[in-house]
Amino acid sequence: MSEENNGLTKGFLIGLLAGGVIGAITALLYAPKSGRELRSEIKKKANDLAENASDYMKTAQKKTLEMINKGKHHSEGLASGAKEKAEIILDDAERVLTEIRGRASAESSKVKSAFRAGVDAYKTEKEKGHRTS
Repeated sequence: MSEENNGLTKGFLIGLLAGGVIGAITALLYAPKSGRELRSEIKKKANDLAENASDYMKTAQKKTLEMINKGKHHSEGLASGAKEKAEIILDDAERVLTEIRGRASAESSKVKSAFRAGVDAYKTEKEKGHRTS
């Protein structure tokens, strides 16, 4: 999109300069003046147009630099915001993982206790069965 705008801006500038030159030459050629006066007038108009074009280019360059700097500032803000959000997500993920590890450890302890109780019950029953036989 910015390349399209640059093309339009360049085209507008070229059209503006060409129209100005053509208009100035036409006005001078139809003016009732001597050759010397006409040449002097053409030279003066050409210098004025060159100066105006130079001023326009300086303004365009200044505005372009301002837009570039504004774009850089905006993209830095976006990158900073994305980094902060990523850090928050990573912190949340770490917290959830820690909770899951704690729960898994607690469940593992319960399973181990239940297994030991089962083994102890089996041994007790087995000993009772040996005594009665």
